[in-house]
Amino acid sequence: MRTLLRWAGEDPQREGLLDTPKRVVNAYRDWFSGYAVDPREYMRRTFEEVNGYDELVVLRDISFESHCEHHMAPIIGRVHVGYLPSNKVVGISKLARVVEGYARRFQVQEKLTAQIAACIDEVLKPRGVGVVVDAVHQCMTTRGVHKRGVSMVTSSMVGLFRSDARTRAEFLRFIDIRGAAEA
Repeated sequence: MRTLLRWAGEDPQREGLLDTPKRVVNAYRDWFSGYAVDPREYMRRTFEEVNGYDELVVLRDISFESHCEHHMAPIIGRVHVGYLPSNKVVGISKLARVVEGYARRFQVQEKLTAQIAACIDEVLKPRGVGVVVDAVHQCMTTRGVHKRGVSMVTSSMVGLFRSDARTRAEFLRFIDIRGAAEA
């Protein structure tokens, strides 16, 4: 950190910067805490006493912060998760924890989207999973092309969310995103 401060033209011994290296290490420990967890573990605690509930479960607008693995710049956005339970459900906070576990790593958005969907599908074994991520990439807004107001949307549809257009459309209605055919 001191080398980077010098490279930027700063004096690492300046009063305001004396503790900066330590603060940056603490910030990185928080920002990249996802490497210390296995998000699949969050999904292991399930509930089977749901009176046969087998309709769509959606948790939307899960906010997240991640970092671009190409520029180490922030990616800030929200994730929408839906699944069709087969015989068990998971606490909704666990879905948010799965998002955090993968987001707090160096990422590209496409990989983040796929990891969340695969984790839910692998552990919960539902009839289908849908994940939509909508995020702003600071590597594009604060450097390079400097385009503000642009967000990237990615999706991963598994099982019935991929094979059944009605299930996919219901999920997208729940999260208020319309497919190109419906626009």
